[in-house]
Amino acid sequence: MELFEEIKTLTKRLVSIPSMNGTAGERDIADAIEEYLRSIPYFAAHPELVIVQDLKDDPLGRRNVMALLKGGDGNERDTILLHGHIDTVDVDDFGKYKPYAFDCDRLAEVFHDAALPEDARRDLESGDYLFGRGACDMKGGDAVFLVLAKHLAEQPEKLHGNLLLSFNPVEETLHGGIIEELPLLRQLQEAHHLIFRLAINNDFICPMYAGDTTRYVYTGAVGKLLPMFYIIGRETHVAQCFEGFSPDLTAAELVRLIDRNPDYCDGYNGEYTLPPTVLKMQDLKPRYNVQTPHTACVYFNYFVHNRQVTEIMAQLKNAARTALDNVMQLADARYRDYCALYGNQYSPLMEKTQVLDYRALYELAKGVYPGDLDAYIDRVTDASIAAGDDMRITSLRIVQALSDLCGIKTPTVVVFFATPFCPHNTLKREMPDEAAVIAELEKIAAEFAAESGETLKLQQFFPSLTDSSYLKIDDDAESIALLQECFPGYQKLYPVPLETAKALNIPAVNYGVWGKDCHKWTERIYMPYSFGKLPAFILKTIHHFFD
Repeated sequence: MELFEEIKTLTKRLVSIPSMNGTAGERDIADAIEEYLRSIPYFAAHPELVIVQDLKDDPLGRRNVMALLKGGDGNERDTILLHGHIDTVDVDDFGKYKPYAFDCDRLAEVFHDAALPEDARRDLESGDYLFGRGACDMKGGDAVFLVLAKHLAEQPEKLHGNLLLSFNPVEETLHGGIIEELPLLRQLQEAHHLIFRLAINNDFICPMYAGDTTRYVYTGAVGKLLPMFYIIGRETHVAQCFEGFSPDLTAAELVRLIDRNPDYCDGYNGEYTLPPTVLKMQDLKPRYNVQTPHTACVYFNYFVHNRQVTEIMAQLKNAARTALDNVMQLADARYRDYCALYGNQYSPLMEKTQVLDYRALYELAKGVYPGDLDAYIDRVTDASIAAGDDMRITSLRIVQALSDLCGIKTPTVVVFFATPFCPHNTLKREMPDEAAVIAELEKIAAEFAAESGETLKLQQFFPSLTDSSYLKIDDDAESIALLQECFPGYQKLYPVPLETAKALNIPAVNYGVWGKDCHKWTERIYMPYSFGKLPAFILKTIHHFFD
């Protein structure tokens, strides 16, 4: 089956549709994919098997597009989900080449006179790479799935199982497409009696170091939490600075303790996450005066491979206690030194501090608020959303409001979670059913490597954030409950149906087109593998699991 040119042509067509995240182009590309699917004779004969889901209350009219190809006599149950995202990041990084970012052929022409990095120059001149925004991340992968489905649909009776295709917007930011699709996936599973054997994502894979040509197969997805710390200090006049407690210094100490600290890396079977990274730190003083700040906040990116949320919350609260203690001790030591310098009498500054998670703060507020606390929180949430606040700020506003209700005057750190949350998952050898899937994938990969001459390697966690996170959740019930209870505004800001994802429990792997420089102006896809060999690898996998 010679698919190379067909996939290349479709990739160019998809790239030509500017579907930058947060623009109407996400709707346009969904329309194009729906049109392509409905043009396939099988789906023209079975129009009800192309399913379009409008995202709820979405001002851009974005949509999930799905298609169910029923194999055999139409009563097969074994099913493989082929899914990919259809949005891209923006193109400001292209600079003067921005007008050509979505035109693969024209971009290649103008790049011949561009000051390209040496590696990109070699790749351009080789003729083996297709440049353009979204070519690698991940419209090439979408094109592979679409063309494969088109050809398999020519003789569906030879397919001893079902293929469910899914194309989703809003992946590059909040994963809104796949999240809204989860209940629909569950409905389709029940309505058509589907047994999900595997989900294959085709998101990009890339070299892990210079000269690396390994084709990685990922059997899971890294998770992500966004822990936030709201710090309540004590304001004072700068002329009495030692009478205050600095929330800014506490925030800085939290950054010192946590940011890029390998002690916070989460390992599972020899694969480790990157350490947490600070994403924002600020005090919340709105304007200049000579009063010291009263409150501050800081939040981090926190990757997860295997830790439960319960363990992570305990770790974060411990960091907050340590930060408060260190700041208190440092302030006391500096005051002592100042008294010695000036000849004043020294009195210790040490005082009580406290650390609360949001669940504990909620209970304190419930004890003092005379009305319906949940209704009050809804009003705070709605007002923040109406004001156009960033989602993380909305969660912060809720925490501030409850802290004010409680009248907290003690130096305090409140620990909570904010959007986005990406669950972690992987196939685990200690689970017999999952170990069997790993064994099958290892066998397929070994056979394909021998046939293709490629070097393949199975890894446990796709290192970039991915929609695959939401198809299988390894967090236990206690962790899921804690996450929801410590996530202010969860139901309005990020209502991931975690129980539905837990029930689906689809083994989620990533094969992926191979390329370089995704999210850079030199983004490019390597066509000999992505359009030539990868389709054969996917077909081999489909037939292996069905036959």
